[in-house]
Amino acid sequence: MSIDTIDRSALLEEADATASKAAAALGGLQNADGHWVFELEADATIPAEYVLLRHYLGEPRNAEIERKIGVYLRRIQSPSHHGWGLFHGGAFDVSASVKAYFALKMIGDSIDAPHMVQARTAIHKAGGAAAANVFTRIQLALFGAGPWSVVPTLPVELILLPRWFPVHLSKMSYWARTVIVPLLVLAAKKPVARNPSGVLVDELYTTKRAKLVSKAAGTKQAWTTFFNGLDVVLKGVEPLWPKGTRQRAIDACVTFVTERLNGVDGLGAIYPAMANSVMMFDCLGYPEDHPARAIARESVERLLVVKDDEAYCQPCVSPVWDTALASHAMLEAGGEEAEARAAAGLAWLKPLQVLDVKGDWAEEKPDVRPGGWAFQYNNAHYPDLDDTAVVVMAMDRAKDRTPAAYDESIARGVEWTVGLQSKDGGWGAFDADNSYHYLNNIPFADHGALLDPPTSDVTARVVSMLAQLGETDTPRMKAALAFLEKEQMPDGSWFGRWGVNYIYGTWSVLCALNAAGLDAKHPMVRKGADWLIHIQNLDGGWGEDCESYALDYKGYTPAPSTASQTGWALLALMAAGKVDHPAVERGIRHLISTQAADGLWGQEKYTGGGFPRVFYLRYHGYPAYFPLWAVARYRNLKRSNDPRPAFGM
Repeated sequence: MSIDTIDRSALLEEADATASKAAAALGGLQNADGHWVFELEADATIPAEYVLLRHYLGEPRNAEIERKIGVYLRRIQSPSHHGWGLFHGGAFDVSASVKAYFALKMIGDSIDAPHMVQARTAIHKAGGAAAANVFTRIQLALFGAGPWSVVPTLPVELILLPRWFPVHLSKMSYWARTVIVPLLVLAAKKPVARNPSGVLVDELYTTKRAKLVSKAAGTKQAWTTFFNGLDVVLKGVEPLWPKGTRQRAIDACVTFVTERLNGVDGLGAIYPAMANSVMMFDCLGYPEDHPARAIARESVERLLVVKDDEAYCQPCVSPVWDTALASHAMLEAGGEEAEARAAAGLAWLKPLQVLDVKGDWAEEKPDVRPGGWAFQYNNAHYPDLDDTAVVVMAMDRAKDRTPAAYDESIARGVEWTVGLQSKDGGWGAFDADNSYHYLNNIPFADHGALLDPPTSDVTARVVSMLAQLGETDTPRMKAALAFLEKEQMPDGSWFGRWGVNYIYGTWSVLCALNAAGLDAKHPMVRKGADWLIHIQNLDGGWGEDCESYALDYKGYTPAPSTASQTGWALLALMAAGKVDHPAVERGIRHLISTQAADGLWGQEKYTGGGFPRVFYLRYHGYPAYFPLWAVARYRNLKRSNDPRPAFGM
């Protein structure tokens, strides 16, 4: 259906039919216990590392799983640059390509096969395996396929340093912390993979050496020089560390990991930390049936997605996020069945609130009571502000249907969230005031994701939550709004840390500003809406590429429309009071015309943020609930003659 063939008088009926069909389809994907969980896909790195982990441990080969992962890796190999990118259609990435090549060779692909020759040529052109990032260099070193000398030194004794020390684990993000602690043990012990097949990748090296290239924003040459010099010193003194101190540090790392092992959900509930914990236990001599090692190993296995002819490994799972957002979409869709499904989702979410564990966030805020939700099924030490705000808003929105059912959950969620506001008025994802930007200059931080500072999107979500609950004129709200005003780009957009990118950030903030009572005439709102209208595609949709995270970003670059980004833009414009604007009508027409026969929308593009410039995510649920949400909201606002939404999202 073309967007131009829908008669304007019939547009509301078409939107209603589209929303009803989408709600039925989304409802059909709900699990029997009430929750939704969709696939969460990253790049070639995680499935490649999964294959290498099995060979590192010397486990019996699972030929069928390896075959299916091989099919997956070959399918996502780029037909243009012949390597692997960080997202669908993305540019060549040497680190992802080295790991994918290594895994395929381990699986059994001949190095003379055309796809392997092409990949190897592309890797050589990019500087060879020596040009890979820190984590890839560590992976190679663990197999004896590369030297430890090119890996920046983080001595295991780091875990023993006092908290006031400039380089301290508590000053790093949760994900960095959980990945690094078991890695400290591996770097100290320098084990070598069992690798029964004896596969290495010597052919990926050239005669050239390569420096680490940082993807961190805002690095300073003076700090970089200092930390590079410190790395040279640490490498020199490493053999001189007292054995007793080293053992005490290793023991402290083991204690850290075991306290946060998180059952079958794994350390930090993210693949790199989980895999590192398994290798740590292995190198320390823990047998396969030791409870800690066994459950750590099982947690990795649970991330596999196995289909008829291919398989891959997820970086983590997203059930709380998916369930909360799907519940919002179903509440917007309305009707007895959709609202009942939302209620089931919220009932599933309620007991997952973390009320009894003071996680790592308490290092900075020890007097705050726990009360957040994590992203995954279980991750009690690491709840996050974004999930918590979204869950609280959904529960508040459903209160009319279930009076008092969520009052205590909402109160504790708000208490924990406001307790983690940072000094600059904003909120980060997992911690307060995790803004030690000088740490981005250490050689180990080449990925640029060592920290968790306040961001526009998370801050906006908390503002939306507080405003939806009736708080609009308190000192903390004024500080948060000032933070958002400071973060607005000159073109009117906002950076999106956890979604791609400025469309996501602008959606998040415009929803918050509407909830906080700023109308369409306010300069922040007007500039944000104007930017979205200006970048709309000719087909009526919106799109933005992951390349928008480039360090030399100079402004929006047109990209093909996606269902999720179109949904965000429409929700943002409606929050800005633009429900009657022609751009909104064109966007709704686009979603109506691109809905698939099954009631959903297709989308291969990656629109989820992991780490800018390093790691991106394809949320398979995004094209299921965001377009539904947008179309249903349009219908609701038009039928009510209300120009602005009444909710925080």
